[in-house]
Amino acid sequence: MSDEVRGTIRAGEGPLLLGVRHHGPGSAHAVRAALEEGAPRVVLIEGPPEADALVALAADEGMRPPVALLAHVVDEPGRSAFWPLAEFSPERVAIKWAAGAGVPVRFMDLPAAHSLARAEEGQDAADAPGPSGDADGGGGGGGDVEAVRIDPLAVLAETAGYDDPERWWEDVVEHRGAGADVFAPFEALGEAMGALREEYGTGGHDRDLVREAYMRIQIRAAQREFGADDVAVVCGAWHVPALRQKVTVAADRALLKGLPKVKVDMTWVPWTHRRLSRASGYGAGIASPGWYGHLFSAPDRPVERWLTKVARLLRDEDRLVSSAHVIEAVRLADTLAAMRGRPLPGLTETTDAIRAVMCEGSDVPLSLVHDKLVVGDVLGEVPDAAPAVPLQRDLTRLQRKLRLKPEALERELELDLRKETDAARSRLLHRLRLLGIGWGEPAASRGSTGTFRETWRLRWEPELSVRVAEAGVWGTTVLAAATARAESDAVGAGALADVTALAERCLLAELPDALPVVMRVLADRAALDADVGHLAQALPALVRSLRYGDVRGTDTAALGEVAVGLAERVFVGLPPACAGLDQDAAVEMRGHVDAVHQAVGLLGELGSTGSTGSTGSALGAGMRVRWYSVLRGLGERDSVAGVVRGRCVRILMDGGELAEGEAARYMGLALSRGTEPAEAAAWIEGFVGGGSGGGMLLVHDERLLGLVDDWLSGVPDRAFTDVLPLLRRTFSAYEPGVRRTLGELVRRGPGSVGGSTAVAGGIPGFGTELDAERADAVLPVLGLLLGVGVGSGSGVAPRSGASDGGGGGNEFVRVG
Repeated sequence: MSDEVRGTIRAGEGPLLLGVRHHGPGSAHAVRAALEEGAPRVVLIEGPPEADALVALAADEGMRPPVALLAHVVDEPGRSAFWPLAEFSPERVAIKWAAGAGVPVRFMDLPAAHSLARAEEGQDAADAPGPSGDADGGGGGGGDVEAVRIDPLAVLAETAGYDDPERWWEDVVEHRGAGADVFAPFEALGEAMGALREEYGTGGHDRDLVREAYMRIQIRAAQREFGADDVAVVCGAWHVPALRQKVTVAADRALLKGLPKVKVDMTWVPWTHRRLSRASGYGAGIASPGWYGHLFSAPDRPVERWLTKVARLLRDEDRLVSSAHVIEAVRLADTLAAMRGRPLPGLTETTDAIRAVMCEGSDVPLSLVHDKLVVGDVLGEVPDAAPAVPLQRDLTRLQRKLRLKPEALERELELDLRKETDAARSRLLHRLRLLGIGWGEPAASRGSTGTFRETWRLRWEPELSVRVAEAGVWGTTVLAAATARAESDAVGAGALADVTALAERCLLAELPDALPVVMRVLADRAALDADVGHLAQALPALVRSLRYGDVRGTDTAALGEVAVGLAERVFVGLPPACAGLDQDAAVEMRGHVDAVHQAVGLLGELGSTGSTGSTGSALGAGMRVRWYSVLRGLGERDSVAGVVRGRCVRILMDGGELAEGEAARYMGLALSRGTEPAEAAAWIEGFVGGGSGGGMLLVHDERLLGLVDDWLSGVPDRAFTDVLPLLRRTFSAYEPGVRRTLGELVRRGPGSVGGSTAVAGGIPGFGTELDAERADAVLPVLGLLLGVGVGSGSGVAPRSGASDGGGGGNEFVRVG
């Protein structure tokens, strides 16, 4: 290194100390220029020495930032730390320069083996290793715990009269043109950090002393090997004053003596711009990685190019943005920068210009710009040669085979399980969920509720690499690991419902080897569990398993037998379990009744089609008959809670099991004068509440509405305040239009509602007979919806039914 360079950047002989802001594009440009000018023989970078063997991969063509070094404890992968690198990170630039110049690169920070061991012993979690987003070099990479320490940039910005550290950094670094002295920025930043270290010491983290002691030892070793003046150091500017200090080797070794140690593995993993952002919870990130990436990559005119990107994004979202908008936004940004005394427009000025010119003052499209461009959804890639656990390699193989590329941007995936590829994708996603790898989450399917279709929301987060490493203890392939995990979860399940849910997940994931183990545990738990609530919770998932197994062609005969047994035990145990319940327990039991009813209905459908093999005859109409018999018994027993009795009667009515007028008879008994008002209100809640369409039932059945109105009018004043919360909860669930119609019907007075007091004309607003002409008017539209014509030439004709005092109707009948 020349004497001229040596004299410029340091007072005496020593390493070339390049203090940077991690993830700072200005620092990255300055580091490249300084390395080209200084031409060192070795480059030391702040980072764990275990990554020395992986440095060559950083310059590989398959490595596309953002990426991160991942270190985890071998026996406990969940204990991990990340060192992210973006395209504009100074460390990344230094590695690329060294690879091109044929100069070796070494990491010099405290080994991850010590850092992760210290975290295990309960030391400050915020001290986990990894570069921070600020000019200091400490903390942040391994955890989300916010460090209690000063922010060097914030202190410097406040000293300079700025209220925003990001704006100060842009003005003094990012917008500063390249000067004649490429080392001047590092000298100035080092002096500033030296003044801060004199004032604040370690800034609240004594662990920095240990890290800096290790760094000095590594610098001395490099100087002995390559020469005192031929070593370049790229580190957080916060550490530069400490690395310049004259400290004895003995003092440094004393700080490092006795540090705990664990065995760690290290690799490269993909990272995202979103995870570089502070907003995502990564405490050592930067607020605007997309903006910084643009500043780093733009060859010239960064503001004009940025606003052009914004215009393209807004046009893609069908916003009316023209080239004239871009020109005006550039002018406004320049004007704002001049008014605010800034050398060039920064992110603040460009954002203000975008809001005023392109977004017409609205923050809604501006939030899209922030999400898509200022932060961004860039997902990095790592080369195949990067070390990985066998499970990760199998997952990568499956992702390529099934054309499921991990992406940082959330997207929806529609799967048709009748197609082989989509079925395989479904199995993979369900297996990963079983392993705790939440790459995809099920979502409600649009346009179809059939079991042959699934909808998933996919989004790959960097932390999933850790989850994959953790799941590697279960097996070397996704199938083997999911099978072993399912078997273990079945044995350790705490409740019967957990086992039935696991059986459902095994069918969805198609784990034939795990299913027998789960079924044995399920049979044992079901035989020993006498709690009707537990049995009722377990039955729906088990029946869904039968349904999914039928779609996937899985033999579910054993599941069918267990389901029938559970249903029979629920039928026997439900009546005594519904007696003597308090209000909360009664509401919970109503939910169990609903769940069992849905399960029994599906069991009957499966049994009637023989889709469960040898158990088909046991799952036919007889199952529903038994269930309706249980419901009728519950509806007639006074010892059963009112909310449960009301729900049972409603289910019977919806199932066509009640004769004409029988529902009104049940309601009349429940709302009689001898019934406590609170119990009667609970019955009403069970019958017409809970999102069961009870509001429309009252609108169209004048007898039921009259009974409710008569009962409510007769509730004593002293009891009305007690039943009011129940009634409010019931009626507030109705649609606004239904509530309005009910209020109008009741407002018209006693003469318009009520079975015995109704006028001859019926309820006002409703005719006593069907208007056949008006009903027939909808038939052409209905025919179009059904794909058939209406008339003599189509084979479809309307048939009008005569009224019987409130009944009758029109229906399609097939002619000839």
